[in-house]
Amino acid sequence: MIIGHIGARAGSKGVPNKNFRMLHGKHLIDWSLDQLFACDRVDHVVVSTDSPEIYAHAVARGCMEIGLRPAELATDTAAKWHVWQHALGEVEKQTGPASAFLDLDCTSPLRLPQDIEAGLDLYATAQPDMVMSCCESRKNPYFNMLETDDTGGLHVSKPLPHGVVARQQAPMVYDHVGLVYVVKPDYLRRAQSLFDGHVIPLVVPNERGLDVDSPFDWDVIDYLLGRQIADGLRSPA
Repeated sequence: MIIGHIGARAGSKGVPNKNFRMLHGKHLIDWSLDQLFACDRVDHVVVSTDSPEIYAHAVARGCMEIGLRPAELATDTAAKWHVWQHALGEVEKQTGPASAFLDLDCTSPLRLPQDIEAGLDLYATAQPDMVMSCCESRKNPYFNMLETDDTGGLHVSKPLPHGVVARQQAPMVYDHVGLVYVVKPDYLRRAQSLFDGHVIPLVVPNERGLDVDSPFDWDVIDYLLGRQIADGLRSPA
């Protein structure tokens, strides 16, 4: 039994009320909800939120009722992991044990259904504690990410003994992006954070790995989502 989950807190400093803001004719959260409801491998869909408006919208669309999240999980410093643990517990009270916990960030609306399928496939075949979507990083701490020393001088963040003069010589690094997470429920129940166990990457294209943190991000995603719709990759509202 696979639980499909979306976390959608009411507050946002960068883009106010972003999770319920309209984007190409839909609330932002609905771009991700639509994908969970369309995935025939997902048995139950749930939204964890502190917003009565978002919660009522989610339940009206067919999400399981778990109530609003506790106040301590509704701050801007609350850990995603603890939100997941709470949601898993509330769902399993009604359904019994799950076989996988699938989370989609609603601030990452550029994901395509194939990204969800790839995450579930990788989880099934590799059997890790968690699959986490990642993009190949545009900057590399072994090559072109810099820090200043005590004198204010620049140096590479993670210098290697032999030095790195070309990006291809540097170890591969990834950006953690919120398209898809697939978590083993037993791991979610017992661990204290994302990286306590065996977490493996699901590498997705950079052009789908953007999420909404600022008005600039919103404008870029608005444009790229419009391109997906025009190219027939997504259905318009």
